[in-house]
Amino acid sequence: MAETSGIPQGSPAVGATGSAPAAPGVGGTECSGVVVGSARIAVKKAQLRASPRPKKLEKLGVYSSCKAEGACKCNGWKSQNPPPTPPPPTPPRAEQPTAVNLQEPCRSCSHSLGDHVTHLENVPEEEMNRLLGIVLDVEYLYTCVHKEEDADTKQVYFSLFKLLRKCILQMGRPVVEALESPPFEKPSIEQGVNNFVQYKFSHLPSKERQTIVELAKMFLNQINYWQLETPSQRRQRAPTDDVASYKINYTRWLCYCNVPQFCDSLPRYEVTQIFGRTLLRSVFTVMRKQLLEQARQEKDKLPPEKRTLILTHFPKFLSMLEEEVYSHTSPIWSEDFIIGSSGAQIPTVISAPPVARPLTYNSSPAPVEMVGGGSLSPTQKNTSSVEPSPGGEKRKPSELLSHEDSKRTRVLGDIPMELINEVMSTITDPTAMLGPETSLLSAHSARDEAARLEERRGVIEFHVIGNSLNQKPNKKILMWLVGLQNVFSHQLPRMPKEYITRLVFDPKHKTLSLIKDGRVIGGICFRMFPSQGFTEIVFCAVTSNEQVKGYGTHLMNHLKEYHIKHDILNFLTYADEYAIGYFKKQGFSKDIKVPKSKYVGYIKDYEGATLMGCELNPSIPYTEFSVIIKKQKEIIKKLIERKQAQIRKVYPGLSCFKEGVRQIPIESIPGIRETGWKPQGKGKELKDPDQLYSTLKAILQHVKSHQNAWPFMEPVKKTEAPGYYQVIRFPMDLKTMSERLKSRYYTTRKLFMADMQRIFTNCREYNPPESEYYKCANLLEKFFYTKIKEAGLIDK
Repeated sequence: MAETSGIPQGSPAVGATGSAPAAPGVGGTECSGVVVGSARIAVKKAQLRASPRPKKLEKLGVYSSCKAEGACKCNGWKSQNPPPTPPPPTPPRAEQPTAVNLQEPCRSCSHSLGDHVTHLENVPEEEMNRLLGIVLDVEYLYTCVHKEEDADTKQVYFSLFKLLRKCILQMGRPVVEALESPPFEKPSIEQGVNNFVQYKFSHLPSKERQTIVELAKMFLNQINYWQLETPSQRRQRAPTDDVASYKINYTRWLCYCNVPQFCDSLPRYEVTQIFGRTLLRSVFTVMRKQLLEQARQEKDKLPPEKRTLILTHFPKFLSMLEEEVYSHTSPIWSEDFIIGSSGAQIPTVISAPPVARPLTYNSSPAPVEMVGGGSLSPTQKNTSSVEPSPGGEKRKPSELLSHEDSKRTRVLGDIPMELINEVMSTITDPTAMLGPETSLLSAHSARDEAARLEERRGVIEFHVIGNSLNQKPNKKILMWLVGLQNVFSHQLPRMPKEYITRLVFDPKHKTLSLIKDGRVIGGICFRMFPSQGFTEIVFCAVTSNEQVKGYGTHLMNHLKEYHIKHDILNFLTYADEYAIGYFKKQGFSKDIKVPKSKYVGYIKDYEGATLMGCELNPSIPYTEFSVIIKKQKEIIKKLIERKQAQIRKVYPGLSCFKEGVRQIPIESIPGIRETGWKPQGKGKELKDPDQLYSTLKAILQHVKSHQNAWPFMEPVKKTEAPGYYQVIRFPMDLKTMSERLKSRYYTTRKLFMADMQRIFTNCREYNPPESEYYKCANLLEKFFYTKIKEAGLIDK
């Protein structure tokens, strides 16, 4: 019999100190209190379970109902229904002695305690031990109620205490009753992190990918043992947050994850398996900050290999994950996220083909944002320069990417999944296929491939920087801004230097800068107009000795992804005659998608320049777009090669053309169906040759029996129609069709229909419309198609 306890969905939960009852002072990243408390209880349970049976009965007698004659209503030493307010703190051992005698009278009903355990005489030892485990959990929770200072926390502890107390009385199993049962959200945190690793890192070599796997495991483990702050603490820290929904998750966390760590009578779940994005969003910012702070404080205690992993790679991993946690358009939280081609899952990482490269937008102490995979020091990576919105979100959801689009399923057509798996393993296997590093000199390489590789190696970096009148000037940023002013002035000689300087240092303008060896070699200066839904590109240049390396394309791709993150999906710019070609290659056109009323009066007008626009697609990972296209081409190429190997078969040539046939249906070509071609014509094709023969024979007999068939029964004689064969090069008649039918020439209905149609076409071509032959051809043709429809060979 399962016992349940109702926990209000919105009620405050257990643990006002943010810790397990075993160690009320422990919180944050510390979980040693939980471990120590769990170990202490486990030792006590082991000792009690190893005790003689009489001692076990004595222990259970205190918590069992009286079975004495006379219908005693005593529910044990303690009342089953305690008062609403817990009793004042008194020494628990004074009220609950650990050693009693079964001959002693019960304090509640005066019957001996032996009368309380008569129902346990024949209970198996295993069940006895289970009940004893619940007893110790009850005593421990009772102690926690009195140690807990928060009134709301006492209430939930008390609810769990009553639940376990009732389970002992009724020998049931504890079940926490709630409106919803685990899991509470899909996909879970664990699955979301799995998807994140696929989405961002599956393109990496196996060694680097294994590093990401370790980081993911480390992160998931931290969440499973993370001590959440109480709703009251959260209300004090963030008064504008939705504390009510947090309180629900907090209560669930304590009842299903935290308290069961030391009270193992309650069923325990992993946090990462039953909670999803909602809980992760509520704890991620604080958790990330504390984890990094703790890592810096304990860096000297870490072994060298762990020190590099935690201090160098972990901050960037968390920053990238933060983008996906707070992004409304991130695909990793979709239930239809496509699992890797192998379909296999491991606890923290699923191997899959790459969808997009990592994108991070981090900041230095000043307003500078890191874009792409460039390297920054750990101190630079810790603070995000993207300011959160009042609701705590990183950026607004894109209205252009609908919910249906994000859950669009993958269509594989007729290609078996096994074949896709095999091809993908070839594509992603570096030994089976040359990687991008070895094919940079290929004539077919993408324009930005060399730049992408340099960024991955740390040769170049991308930063979004700007001047600020509110913050203390940062020397490095000011140096970069001066460098940008020099690059623009040198590469755009027709632009006044004063004008370039004014815009580059204008706080309303930002510049995506390209840094190589610590100096600026290019950039794109722009001004964002969020209220109007577009950004104006003002200057775009790369220093002359660094051109023709794909930097310009890679710059623009980074700028596109930066704006997608900020929910601005349109670019406008005035391009001079020398820049039109570049912008066309980057997806710009003269067809402006932004309404004129949106940009008139906002964008700067330049004489002799052409206004061009570009509309962004939030579903495209622009910095990796050429890599994805390249891999798609490779996949298709491999599939074609495998298909060709299967169908490479020589068929005899067609002989029907020698007999005057000008055209035949495609499906009648031998071997065409083996290539995967399927007819798109209307009508039903009979696959059984005997059935087709019988159907065509019946139709032909009906046609020959028709009253208007007499002109077409036999081939036209030259003596009766002089010059007929000079006009009609490919004659046909019903007698010839009968012979062809007997020889099984008509393998498809279309061959048969083509010959019949030739009879009518030839007649109308040779004879005038007013002739009797012409009229017979029309009437017989109409009758023929009636019979064809009746046979179901074409749609009616």
